[in-house]
Amino acid sequence: MRSKTQLLTLNGVIAAAYAALTLVASAMNLAYGPVQFRFSEALTVLPFLFPGTWPGLFVGCLVANLLSPYGPIDIVIGSLATLLAAIWTEKVDRPWLAPLPPVLCNMVLVGGMLAWYEVGFTAQFAALFAVNALWVGIGEAVVCYVLGLLLIRAVPNVSYLRRYVPESRRWMKKSAQVS
Repeated sequence: MRSKTQLLTLNGVIAAAYAALTLVASAMNLAYGPVQFRFSEALTVLPFLFPGTWPGLFVGCLVANLLSPYGPIDIVIGSLATLLAAIWTEKVDRPWLAPLPPVLCNMVLVGGMLAWYEVGFTAQFAALFAVNALWVGIGEAVVCYVLGLLLIRAVPNVSYLRRYVPESRRWMKKSAQVS
């Protein structure tokens, strides 16, 4: 069991980690735009392991998006995509499904936001939406399915963190646990 203070602290750490990782990706031109590999998005699988951590992801994304070249629309839509993905991820029941909500939410919401930012709701919107959704989805899938699933595998192996991960969410054999 976690106390409210522990959950608040965990959310704060997740928010800081998300914002910091996004800044690192931004320095490498990987955090914003249609082709993005935002390492911080791997953290969106954490609500699968730690229910109640979606606020930390939302706040971290909101802070990171304050620096977005797309301005207020990314602050709202991009942060909303991460919020919805984190809440949905908390509700999935299989570890291999945990990365799917972030991929789908970002494809649709960020793909649409980028298309609207570039051409508005004109005749080109649908085609540009499809292209942007594809590229955002590919980047999100790589980050969430590679790094995110690594997190889901590794975190329960850390003895200090294992006690906070519900038994039903541990994706490993009992004999593989490391103290």
